[in-house]
Amino acid sequence: HVQLVESGGGSVQAGGSLRLSCRVSVSSANDYCLGWFRQASGKEREWVGSLDSERRINYADSVKGRFTISKDKAKNLLHLQMNSLKSEDTAMYYCAATRRVQKCGISSSGYDDWGKGTQVTVST
Repeated sequence: HVQLVESGGGSVQAGGSLRLSCRVSVSSANDYCLGWFRQASGKEREWVGSLDSERRINYADSVKGRFTISKDKAKNLLHLQMNSLKSEDTAMYYCAATRRVQKCGISSSGYDDWGKGTQVTVST
């Protein structure tokens, strides 16, 4: 299993920025698809974006142009840079991983390992 630990959440005003990080504890992190999901109170978990084993990055339409996923290979950290934050971005943000590369995508069921999440609150 992959251990995932998120950090960097907090409270910010609309229009502000936050950078989330996910520490990926596995020796072969490059073989995994890594994703970011979020879940707002009372809503289903929603895919934010993912980085596959071929280093391709995809984003949900709701965050495209505002959020950026990157990876620090040396430190085994996955980052989510969030700019121009909106109140609707308020949610618990989760990092997820799967070695089943064909499952790398928008469905949470395709991911096998999850972090505990970090809360992001955007106020107007």
